[in-house]
Amino acid sequence: ATSGINGAATKTQKIAGIDDSVELFTSDTLKGGAKKPEVVKVLCGNSGADVDWLVEKFNLDLSLVARLGGHSAPRTHRGKERFPGMTITYALIQMVEKVAERSDKARIITKARAHKLLTNAAGACVGVVYEKGGL
Repeated sequence: ATSGINGAATKTQKIAGIDDSVELFTSDTLKGGAKKPEVVKVLCGNSGADVDWLVEKFNLDLSLVARLGGHSAPRTHRGKERFPGMTITYALIQMVEKVAERSDKARIITKARAHKLLTNAAGACVGVVYEKGGL
């Protein structure tokens, strides 16, 4: 995450004329030693839409694309800032804080250990079982 975020077939890549695909990203990731193909399929399959979402919903600058080790195409997205991973994480944290302040859709609990994600009938995460202070 310190170098940026990887995404295949993003809008940024298309604008820059970079030819990339989910299939190529998946192949690169498996060649790199990934042990769980089912996880790789989700990671790579969602990567382009996820990068585009970060740019559009959080107004993040991910306009620079580089080819880093193990990749067959330029797909590591970053902006002009020095620490892209921290920039992305900070933007996400700020959004969750806003949601928690303005609604009951989220609650931030610090210094707690998550044990289990709670899901609804559709499989969407709706909560977490956690431990805080031994309880």
